[in-house]
Amino acid sequence: MRAVQVTEFGGPEVLTPVELPDPVAGPGEVLIDVDRIGVNYADTHQAENSYLAPSQLPLVPGGEVVGTHDGKRVVALLNGGGGYAEKAVAPAATTFPLPDGIDDLTALSMLVQGTTAWVLLRKNAHLAAGESVVVHAAAGGVGTVAVQLAKAWGAGRVIATASSEEKRALALDLGADVAIDSRAEDMTAALLEANGGRRVDVVLDMVGGPTTDQSIAALAPFGRLAFYGMAGRENPKPVELRNILGHSTTISGMWLPHVFRLPGNVFGTALTELFDLVQNGELKAIAGGEYALSDARGAHEALRSRKTVGKLLLDPRK
Repeated sequence: MRAVQVTEFGGPEVLTPVELPDPVAGPGEVLIDVDRIGVNYADTHQAENSYLAPSQLPLVPGGEVVGTHDGKRVVALLNGGGGYAEKAVAPAATTFPLPDGIDDLTALSMLVQGTTAWVLLRKNAHLAAGESVVVHAAAGGVGTVAVQLAKAWGAGRVIATASSEEKRALALDLGADVAIDSRAEDMTAALLEANGGRRVDVVLDMVGGPTTDQSIAALAPFGRLAFYGMAGRENPKPVELRNILGHSTTISGMWLPHVFRLPGNVFGTALTELFDLVQNGELKAIAGGEYALSDARGAHEALRSRKTVGKLLLDPRK
């Protein structure tokens, strides 16, 4: 089968098209004929071995696919990679049948980015009606869903940040009340101004560095910052407990695999609710571009440049 393999850790240049034997499903696994592959920011970390879960060489990156199993359309989360290929093996427990009307783009947009936004707002932030919500990287895969969910769930004011006029216009089209430049020199002041001079209640952050530091400083008493990525590849400053106490601040992290450790079928509940919202016309996936599998390097370069929007896909037939 055609695949993309990593034999040395590094940037997009280490993604090499190869021919590999077809994978074989073991106990509790299913073999999927892949139609489309989802590209996630985590894949870029996986290729350079800077992800939360260590990578081992040789590696076929990719954690999500949509395709067919036993003649039925499914979308699946993989275990440790293997997605950048024409065929993939997935745990049966994280393989989900697709409802009618859910296309490949939507399936992959909701599987990781959509459920991430759902968990951030429901579990980390415990969003209440009327609260203000800041969505950093609002034109990205998680951001485009988070903006829509926050509005659908009654946020009082949704403040989007993005790096270009086009991205900010997209966030406004998706329901954000205001969109500001993510390159603002003083993000704290920019957020307060965007919220009518008031401190903000919720921040969803996947940037890191000064963006995180200045967002924490913009939180209202009992405000919550949910941290779920570090696209800027720069650590925020250490947080002092006395400052958390002094401002009644909550700072939380979220890594999607931990959701499967929660009691009940939280992931399945989130995915079902997201698909229902799509079918009811209350939520939509944003296409970020489709690349040939042989050009996985180009997809990673585009993602790391932070010039993309929405969801990026790979076509394993090309």
